[in-house]
Amino acid sequence: MMPGLLVNGEWKQKDEFAGDDGKFDREDSAFRNWITPDGSPGPDGQDAVKAEAGRFHLYVSYACPWAHRALIFRHLKGLEDLIPVSVVHPHMLDEGWELKTDFPGASGDPLYGKEYLHQIYTKAKSDYSGKVTVPVLWDKQEETIINNESAEVIRIFNTAFNEITGNKADFYPADLRDEIDHVNARVYEPVNNGVYKCGFAQTQDAYDENIVPLFDALDWLEQRLSDGREWLVGDQLTEADIRLFTTLVRFDPVYFVHFKCNVKMIRQYDALSAYMKRIHDMPEVKPTVHFDHIKQHYYYSHAHINPYRIVPRGPRDTVS
Repeated sequence: MMPGLLVNGEWKQKDEFAGDDGKFDREDSAFRNWITPDGSPGPDGQDAVKAEAGRFHLYVSYACPWAHRALIFRHLKGLEDLIPVSVVHPHMLDEGWELKTDFPGASGDPLYGKEYLHQIYTKAKSDYSGKVTVPVLWDKQEETIINNESAEVIRIFNTAFNEITGNKADFYPADLRDEIDHVNARVYEPVNNGVYKCGFAQTQDAYDENIVPLFDALDWLEQRLSDGREWLVGDQLTEADIRLFTTLVRFDPVYFVHFKCNVKMIRQYDALSAYMKRIHDMPEVKPTVHFDHIKQHYYYSHAHINPYRIVPRGPRDTVS
């Protein structure tokens, strides 16, 4: 599988996952509008539409940690009946994310019958240029993408539909926002994105540059959680926990081997592993974790890393 992207609405293959310097660089998301309770602008003045029942749809991959964030928030906020989901096939091949149904849990595209996610992007913007990523929060009324930035999708879900659902649980409370933002920033680059920087590195220097900060950050998290606290920030589950969890739960079965993040497994961190299991076992979270999709996606899709596409059997206890 070669990485692909849309160029003026046409799907193109790229030759490399990394740039000329051998480093993996993540592009910014392109669709950044908002949903608010009354249609007023988003928190940074983004254009917004009003929260309505039956208007929106979510495209996700069970394999992708960024999409997984949105899926968890959909459950935490009781949005399952309000916002239906389409799940892509775990194998991301020459046409990118596929909307096929020949894998358990893959739903196809009940809205438009499209075969590939890039066709959803060009339905939103016929001359779109850029990567085709999940999650995709879709507006069925306007037939366009509202937002494809997971960090913003989870905040939309956190507040936009409260008046419709009556679910007022707040995972980004005002009194904890500064600390949540600090932890998010401390985790995002070396951990959430760092595993990809290690796995997709195409020079030894690019790998070496990122493997040390990754495990420095994991050591910091272990220390932070070793003081008896249950959550990363305050005395409640927050978005900081969910943003970290979706990387942690993939670490031992995928990133440790496939992305060469093999200094230490999460199960070797006492506090981090207990924390990960505590989140995993929450009734709103456990049904969103699909290890069959996770392992099939990474080991099968990245033929430049795993050319024979052998999907390993273990580890036996994926969450321990």
